[in-house]
Amino acid sequence: MSAPAALPDGAEPVSTLAPLSVSGPRRTRVKICGLTRAQDLDAAVAAGADAIGLVFYPPSRRCLTPDQAAALRVRVPAFVGVTALFVNPEAEAVRRVIEAVRPDLLQFHGEESPGFCAGFGVRHVKAFRAGAPGLDTPAALARACAAHGEAAGWLFDSYSAGYGGSGGGFDTALLADVPRGPGMPALILSGGLKADTVGAQIAALAPYAVDVSSGVESAPGIKDAARIQAFMRAVRAADALRDA
Repeated sequence: MSAPAALPDGAEPVSTLAPLSVSGPRRTRVKICGLTRAQDLDAAVAAGADAIGLVFYPPSRRCLTPDQAAALRVRVPAFVGVTALFVNPEAEAVRRVIEAVRPDLLQFHGEESPGFCAGFGVRHVKAFRAGAPGLDTPAALARACAAHGEAAGWLFDSYSAGYGGSGGGFDTALLADVPRGPGMPALILSGGLKADTVGAQIAALAPYAVDVSSGVESAPGIKDAARIQAFMRAVRAADALRDA
């Protein structure tokens, strides 16, 4: 196995870190992704979501046009972030979304280069499909993260034939060499999270944030308000146990 990627000064791999020590209660941030309807956006906001995600990947059943997304964006109140999600997009498609939607973050789920991701003047998150060819060992995944050091966050999703929204999980042992520490991109967990699974993941890995889509749906792209509320309660309960 190749040696793990070199870590920046002050950073440590996940496998050596205890949960982050902070003053006061720790709060895991939550993003509800793949929103397609106004009532679902309202339910996510009412439940206390920190961010919502809008998908611009045409094969996805959660995909929106820029105009559809702009109509949802105007409903988002202050202090709730808006993320625009892409998979191997053309640069012009990204620019059209930025112009129409004014997202706070871009999220790239494909094989986009670091330069491409950073080239739009908008902060971004880079997603990695843990377990995919080339991302199937802790060292390989850590090297991929290191190449995207300009990202505001590293999001870890499951590997499937598609890109996200599969509802499947992944072996979190693959994150063992991913560096964490002051000044490092935020660690964001996704892939197979539901109200009855998210607590264990928070307890084990202390992520900065969790990202859920299919785990709060009644059908692809159709969110369920009760499932959103249950997911948020599970996250808060897990945070409370860690602070106890």
